[in-house]
Amino acid sequence: MKPYYEDESVTIYNADWREVSHWVFQSHESAVVVSDPPYNIGYHYESYNDNMREDQYLDLLASMYSKRMVMVNYPETTISLALWLREAPMKIVSWVYNSNTPRQHRSISWFGCKPDLSLSGQPYKNIEDKRIQQRISDGKEARLYDWWYEDQVKNVSDEKTDHPCQIPLSLMKRILTITPAATYIDPFMGSGTTLRAAKDLNRKAIGIEIEERYCEIAAKRMSQLAMAL
Repeated sequence: MKPYYEDESVTIYNADWREVSHWVFQSHESAVVVSDPPYNIGYHYESYNDNMREDQYLDLLASMYSKRMVMVNYPETTISLALWLREAPMKIVSWVYNSNTPRQHRSISWFGCKPDLSLSGQPYKNIEDKRIQQRISDGKEARLYDWWYEDQVKNVSDEKTDHPCQIPLSLMKRILTITPAATYIDPFMGSGTTLRAAKDLNRKAIGIEIEERYCEIAAKRMSQLAMAL
């Protein structure tokens, strides 16, 4: 299969994951699947139906599952997929954010692998405490807990693209940081955030995306200089 884009760190394929998953898994047996897949809530995509029957949608998500998988989705979807796979996540972290919508959090779920939360920290909250001020001065961060606050990518965000449901780069960098792997696979690459995060962390990643327009957006992001956390 000919790549849509390729450099020393990442490879992009313009394809339907359901048609190439077997080949991708065979070619990259040790890779970790990391994806923010479609949510099946009626988003308008040119080449993908985001309004499937529940069993069809769960079957689609199950097609990502290999020995190790990290998925960003809504909590009820995580529960449904666990029942569908008959395998509970090994770890769940809540991603929370301010929003004008009824939903203000999503789940990040690790199947078949556990994140190492000691590999990343977060800002201290009680910064008036002199002991905390000393820790900050020493370059330390607070322990990373199982809920993370990260702003969504909004229309005014510097990293915003034309993708309708773009995940924050800082969030994906944190996921990859605490889930070490030589190679990552994103079956629903979208705007390429997983690949951009991997490239910034000097790791390898493979992205599959059914819509060529999003492949073009992702390829453009890959050609940019390293992005800040």
